[in-house]
Amino acid sequence: MNAEWLRPAGFPPTVGALMSTRQGGASGAPWNAMNLGAATGDAADAVAQNRRRFAEAMGASPVFLKQVHGVRVARITRADAAPAAQQIEADASVTTERGVACTVLVADCLPLLLCAPEGRGVGAAHAGWRGLAGGVAEAALRAVCEAAACEPADVQGWLGACIGPRQFEVGADVLAAFGVDPRDADPQRFAARDLPAGAEPKWLANLAQLARDRLQGAGVRRLSGGDWCTVEDGSRFFSFRRDGVTGRMAAAIWIRH
Repeated sequence: MNAEWLRPAGFPPTVGALMSTRQGGASGAPWNAMNLGAATGDAADAVAQNRRRFAEAMGASPVFLKQVHGVRVARITRADAAPAAQQIEADASVTTERGVACTVLVADCLPLLLCAPEGRGVGAAHAGWRGLAGGVAEAALRAVCEAAACEPADVQGWLGACIGPRQFEVGADVLAAFGVDPRDADPQRFAARDLPAGAEPKWLANLAQLARDRLQGAGVRRLSGGDWCTVEDGSRFFSFRRDGVTGRMAAAIWIRH
């Protein structure tokens, strides 16, 4: 099967962006097939082959981060894409250098891509609920604006595939992390589950909408994407919540050569 890529529309012609799916790679089950995650238990040679295909599809050099569900943003350069470069611990990256791809790995968490006017700077963020509640989206936005000398209203954003609002069951701790009182929860963000009497309350969280809220609140006016559910579309997407042992997809954005 050929590889399938999600390619965001609307970015300047000087900018490239894509997100991988699980299709078209070299990995066997349960990581089949385009697994780009090195710390998943998959064979190292299969992951390396998949990453080469990913880089070839971009025509750029991806910089994979050591993601920790935090809010740190790394400023990356071509040196960080070298084979011997030390992996950076961060959950977002930005660059103003051509041919260097800001890259994040996901398998239910939300990948967020950001682009400054004329492609003067780009960034990518890994936004699970912890990172999103902690401010990783706003931190990545600030870093792009600082790198490209622009304002949030000038930045364009794209939300990739993540766990959808019909599948992301959460507890009161997640609502608390977003500063939401369960009694006042907006069902468009946190829809209460209908559970038996006496059961611990649960909600269905809309991760993509929570990210939109954060970015729009920070001044971003142009946002697209966020319409795919990793859990519900098993033929296209990896999902840790659905499968446990599984692969990782990657989303990347870069300034073209």
